Amino acid sequence: MSRGSTRKLRTLLVANRGEIACRVMRTARRLGMRTVAVYSDADIDALHVRTADAAVRIGPAAARESYLDIEAVIRAARESGADAIHPGYGFLSQNAEFADACAAADIVFVGPSGAAMRAMGRKDEAKALMHAAGVPVVPGWQGEDQSDATLLREAERIGFPLLVKAVAGGGGKGMRVARSSAELPAALPAARGEAMRAFGDGRLLLERFIEAPRHVEVQVIADRHGRCLHLHERDCSLQRRYQKVIEECPAPGLSPALRERLHDAAVRAAQAVHYENAGTVEFIVAGDDGWFLEMNTRLQVEHPVTEAVLGIDLVEWQLRVAAGEPLPAQVAAPRGHAFEARVYAEDPRNGYLPTGGRVEVLRWPERDVRVDAAVEEGDRVVTDYDALLAKVIVHADSRAAALTRLEEALLETRIEGVTTNLAALVALTRDADFRAGRMTTGLIDARGEALLPESSAQRERAAQLAAAALLAPSGAEAADPWAAKDNWRLQGPVDVALRFTPVGGAQVLKVAGTGHSAIAPRPPMTEHPAPGTNASPGVLVLPDEVQVWLDGEFFRLARVARGAPAEVAGGGGDVLAPMPGAVLDVRVKEGEEVTRGQPLVVLEAMKMEHTLRAAGRGRVASVHVRAGTRVREGERLLSIEEASDA
Repeated sequence: MSRGSTRKLRTLLVANRGEIACRVMRTARRLGMRTVAVYSDADIDALHVRTADAAVRIGPAAARESYLDIEAVIRAARESGADAIHPGYGFLSQNAEFADACAAADIVFVGPSGAAMRAMGRKDEAKALMHAAGVPVVPGWQGEDQSDATLLREAERIGFPLLVKAVAGGGGKGMRVARSSAELPAALPAARGEAMRAFGDGRLLLERFIEAPRHVEVQVIADRHGRCLHLHERDCSLQRRYQKVIEECPAPGLSPALRERLHDAAVRAAQAVHYENAGTVEFIVAGDDGWFLEMNTRLQVEHPVTEAVLGIDLVEWQLRVAAGEPLPAQVAAPRGHAFEARVYAEDPRNGYLPTGGRVEVLRWPERDVRVDAAVEEGDRVVTDYDALLAKVIVHADSRAAALTRLEEALLETRIEGVTTNLAALVALTRDADFRAGRMTTGLIDARGEALLPESSAQRERAAQLAAAALLAPSGAEAADPWAAKDNWRLQGPVDVALRFTPVGGAQVLKVAGTGHSAIAPRPPMTEHPAPGTNASPGVLVLPDEVQVWLDGEFFRLARVARGAPAEVAGGGGDVLAPMPGAVLDVRVKEGEEVTRGQPLVVLEAMKMEHTLRAAGRGRVASVHVRAGTRVREGERLLSIEEASDA
């Protein structure tokens, strides 16, 4: 389109999946647009497919053969009659070739031009461009010579600690911290390999690693008429593995001068590349200083907190800008405070490894809370893609009130059947430093196990609930007293011993009979009584916090109780896959002696790399997989014999 022209958009294809696809479709439908979903074989029954007016298959489960296949997405747009494509975030959202392909096909790309993406897509070139535009950047090195010798030499010049970072992509992929010259030789190939797999580009840059920083980003949006606005800032400091967990708007504790400098720098950054549509300029902040980190040339996961405090729909603004409409002259002042918590299908007790399974029970908070969800009750969570299940967003007049409401909303959330990070999120909302606004990007790592309840107590409670599920009358049992498993005997009640084998070790639980019924007519999996209320004999009344902390453990035990096959748990001399995924590398060979902490196998699941390490000394007895093997959760990878002290 020419600079001054507008174009009515009628059919929007969303080249993404999960919650962002559903969220974009919601706004498009409100604007009167027809929506089209694309899906892989893994997502044939996914929520975003059910949400759209039409859906087109684009390939098998592997992202490179479906959601990252530019030709397949363009073909789907043509087949469905789409005149615009919204890329969401991730996948092709920051792919300049995809933006160019849309333009070549006369399809409106809801985002910046391919040229702007290229300017900001390579972090080394972007830093040089920002320096020229007067935007402060972190000291470092970016160059064409990618030899280890050059990187090692430049690292010594910059000094340690040092951040090794991929020049392409984002989301924490291809990033490693080296705290000394001794750690750098291992960090380089690890970052390079992860970047190549994630982005197809293994080039690296080096940056001085700023200790205990905050991560503050400024939302910008620009139209083709020369207007560029900042939409204030967000704090995204609560992270693990460079993945954001809880975000808020506005950022607390910034001086007025620093806030203004960040806003101005973000606008200058966007103008330097003739940016159009929505984008985010990210900064590292320490004290009263801030440095340019990178620009994400797309909509961010955390955009709802900006929408909440400004009272806008950012996706609507994106669509209007893409159609050629001008932006307003100014934006309203922020009102109140907003938080977003990301609910992931992952196990905080197992290194935050991704999890999967069927969502057996799903309940979201009902009042004064926005939930952007990727699943509904009964959906199966797959491990082929990102682990994000939903975003819980709250808004209130003050930061303290908003944070309290976030805690309440998370406690009101029920997700059973899939292990999630809800327990850790609740603990974060209660963290004294976070509540006081004293957070840094290292806070989650520093807290470690303190974010989780004591695991043995959880297993005990989960076993109790599983016992209730086993003994609860259902179906014919409820109608036939002779079929009821309620401990009733002619000679009086007896105790029943139940043995469970959950992940984490076997457990025996004794259930005492009452003479009438050991439990209530319905299993407590469908009941959530408030703490302190009266309940029928035998019903376990648990506080909300306990229900959240149980995560998916109850349903793993309940499946065992109901006769379903137990999940394979690690034990003995076997090293088992903790989740479904692909084997990237096997670091040991048969007969090799290993020591505690030594890397054994590297798995890739949900776009993240996971290294399995030896639990102690031993010898590799057998190797059952090789690089490229796809494995199921619980599948045997290696067998290790214990080391002999002889």
